[in-house]
Amino acid sequence: MTEQERQERVAKGQLWLDTEEFIAHQGKMKDLMYEFNMSRPSETARRAELMKQIFGTVGKDVWINQPLSLLVGTTVTIGDGTYANAGLTLIDDASITIGKGCLFGTNVTLCTTGHPIDPEERAKCSMYSFPITIGDGAWLGAGSIVLPGITIGKFAVIGAGSVVTKDIPDYTVAVGNPCRPIRKINEHDKEYYWRDRRFDEPGNRFDYFMV
Repeated sequence: MTEQERQERVAKGQLWLDTEEFIAHQGKMKDLMYEFNMSRPSETARRAELMKQIFGTVGKDVWINQPLSLLVGTTVTIGDGTYANAGLTLIDDASITIGKGCLFGTNVTLCTTGHPIDPEERAKCSMYSFPITIGDGAWLGAGSIVLPGITIGKFAVIGAGSVVTKDIPDYTVAVGNPCRPIRKINEHDKEYYWRDRRFDEPGNRFDYFMV
């Protein structure tokens, strides 16, 4: 299988195998990822430059805490103002599109790739990959996992530890394993920021909006 054939099969959602060219590309990405993860906390400009080399497209004011783990890099698009806490893992054989102003808690995984369940087929190291899309302003809680082919809507909130196996609509709070919508974001959320804590308490409102 040539690298072009592999890419065509990925785009069609067909089974594919690694190629020497693809493995070599991953090796280059591992070196860049090592530089990113081993940089000093104060070396923010260096990490910003490395992100431009790692990702297909990276917007303004994107912040990713170390460590970062990925495979391809160039298949990932990240919008302005997105923030990822430590331990973001991207299994990015297919495209991952991350919108503007997204928030990722610690140890979030976006996984575009899986393997056949049949043992004989799986033993051949064959894989399939489907794109993941994270809408503008979405918040994925710590330890959440997004599986191949999933779209998470704009401003959706995914609870910590959730495993997202189906698409989540815009402005929806979803939790659990498997992750299920529990309610829409509503007027109550404009009054309360956590349990019985209200925004109208002194000093709780800010005068800017990132997205």
